[in-house]
Amino acid sequence: MHLKKIFSALAVLALAGCATIVNDSNIPLTVSFSDGSSGTCTFRNKRGSWTANIPNQNVMIRRSDDALLYNCKNGTGETAEGTIRSEMEGAKLAASVAFLDLGITDAITDKHRTYQGNVVIPMVTAQ
Repeated sequence: MHLKKIFSALAVLALAGCATIVNDSNIPLTVSFSDGSSGTCTFRNKRGSWTANIPNQNVMIRRSDDALLYNCKNGTGETAEGTIRSEMEGAKLAASVAFLDLGITDAITDKHRTYQGNVVIPMVTAQ
């Protein structure tokens, strides 16, 4: 009887945190400027900071529950600052809750969060 309880407990623990297991810590962003120019951007959230040349294939950004801040400058001196909203991947969080960890693991790691994958940053003429 005790063996059955032990195996049941192990099964529950093995299934807990499945959303965390299936999500990578980093997500790719494809970034371009609205005027088609080239330049650089620095992205920042509470999990880190990343600099990338624009246009690019992908910038790998660490998932976070806070907005992704960006500060960009193109070759002609135009600048852009702003944020990209962090969103929740509902299906994966629901799966985490269904597997009895109640989303606690994902809340700690932010692996249930995402940013939109294709970002067009509006450029403003330098003054």
